[in-house]
Amino acid sequence: MCHHCDGGADSRAAGSVSDRVTRRQLLTCGVAGLAAVTAGCSSSPGGDGPTADAPAAITLDDDDACELCGMIIPNHPGPSVEIFYPQHTPSGHENPARFCSTWEAFKYDFDRQDRGWERSVMYVTDYSAVDYDVFEGGGDQLITRHPQADAFVDASAVTFVAGSPVKGAMGKDLIAFSERGDAESFRSTYGGELVGVDEVTPELIAQLANA
Repeated sequence: MCHHCDGGADSRAAGSVSDRVTRRQLLTCGVAGLAAVTAGCSSSPGGDGPTADAPAAITLDDDDACELCGMIIPNHPGPSVEIFYPQHTPSGHENPARFCSTWEAFKYDFDRQDRGWERSVMYVTDYSAVDYDVFEGGGDQLITRHPQADAFVDASAVTFVAGSPVKGAMGKDLIAFSERGDAESFRSTYGGELVGVDEVTPELIAQLANA
């Protein structure tokens, strides 16, 4: 598992790092006995979760820019998202649509739902599956980026921590954990709100975008 940001020159991801907290350290002082996995949660409107033949997540590299803000995804901290739209071409390129923050991905998806698009699967960074760091950068608490294909999980199987002070590429975000106990531990340390994918609303996304 990756221990640090996989990004490049961005100062928020590659600057001086202090006050590191790894996932392993966090779990040792977190809430014990909470390891329930939220697999089987219903997906948000526009997607029912992956089918047996759903496309697999891909590894994001230096050619991959966010569909909304245009930032090169691996060069910045925080969660990544991939969305597959089998009947459509996102932003003029082949699937998946790619994002440097979770809230941007949901904003894009809500907008596409309004146009009648349906996704086959949304993949989010699974912070239960990686050895992440929370670190100081530019006066903010940031969380590491993990763009490898095996770091992604179906969004219908996670618990999000929404709106904690720990930021990604675009400020406060939704940070996903496939193990609910990990989400509980993260919230107990950093704050935020626990939500499932079907509880992510346009109103919540607007709050994060304006935070």
